[in-house]
Amino acid sequence: MCRLLSIALMLALAFAIAGCSTWTKDEPPLYVGVSAPEQYQVRVVHMQLEKPGERSWWFPVGTVSCCWIGEFGPRRVGGGKMNPFPSLIALHWFSFAEQKFYFSLIRVPEGLQNKMRQPAKHSYADGTTGMKPRSSLVLGLAPGGQVVMWMMSQRSNAVEVMRVSATEVEGDPDDFASATAAYLEEHGEYLQQHGLQLNTW
Repeated sequence: MCRLLSIALMLALAFAIAGCSTWTKDEPPLYVGVSAPEQYQVRVVHMQLEKPGERSWWFPVGTVSCCWIGEFGPRRVGGGKMNPFPSLIALHWFSFAEQKFYFSLIRVPEGLQNKMRQPAKHSYADGTTGMKPRSSLVLGLAPGGQVVMWMMSQRSNAVEVMRVSATEVEGDPDDFASATAAYLEEHGEYLQQHGLQLNTW
């Protein structure tokens, strides 16, 4: 009887361990980053992620000058691994083209993590195709405080998730005077010809 009880306990323990290994198996990491239209670069002052009750953390991003659409976009710059998957993302940035500061508190849609993990068609450099999760979350920052969120593994399978409007906040553009001068030297002529194109993003 004791031997049978010992075997039963061992089997129960084995199933428990197997169950635990299934639940604790490492999932492929998910990443977040920022993009901006090429001629409308921004400086991300602060990027904060939060999973209430678990963790609040920030990522360094800095100046972002690419990419929104076209051959190289959307593509994320800066940011890092989302661990745990956040419920809130806060962004504070400076727009060089507008000389304005913006802030946005984004409530990440429920179920987005599961959607990102669903396999999507992915093209590899050797010409083959396969299936990969859309492991990158890209936050596009456009003139006028427009924020566009995409999920993707590469630009060919990017899916727009949502759009939100940021709030203009106070700040001193002189904090970025030298960077603004460099920006205008490179993109000032384009800005004069095309303006902010607020309705094209």
